[in-house]
Amino acid sequence: MTEHLSQTVRPAGTWEGAFGSSRLGYDDRFLRRKVIQTQDGQNVLVDLVHTTSLNHGDALETDDGHLIEIVAAEEPLLRVTGGNLVQLAWHIGNRHTPCQIEADHLLIQNDPVIGHMLEHLGARVTPVHQPFTPEGGAYGHGRTHSHAHGATAHSHDHTHGK
Repeated sequence: MTEHLSQTVRPAGTWEGAFGSSRLGYDDRFLRRKVIQTQDGQNVLVDLVHTTSLNHGDALETDDGHLIEIVAAEEPLLRVTGGNLVQLAWHIGNRHTPCQIEADHLLIQNDPVIGHMLEHLGARVTPVHQPFTPEGGAYGHGRTHSHAHGATAHSHDHTHGK
């Protein structure tokens, strides 16, 4: 098996001509330093400066200039439908649960507790198995964690009127 080193992420739509691909689930696409495997069995050591949320269609550029496409893997999810979809989306977001928003349904990770709560709110919840590409968090961040930001400045910390 060949091993490559990648320290660069190329966002979806900014590259072409992948050398290979790696199929990763939602949780596996959140990384800083980790060995991932391409579809043809090559190892790629991802060694990024910061923990990064990789999106479907992004590419990792290896030390030898090859691009490895990131593909969202199929995983167990819950498909949420109902006449009150906006309200259901609010409750999902209020619990900081990653959510993929479609015109007529929502997709969340298969969490029976959240699924049960949504059913009590009038949702129809159906288990499905498909790729998961939830919305990014506020201010362009790829993941939503909590309201606590700590003492570090963020891109949304600024002074108005100066």
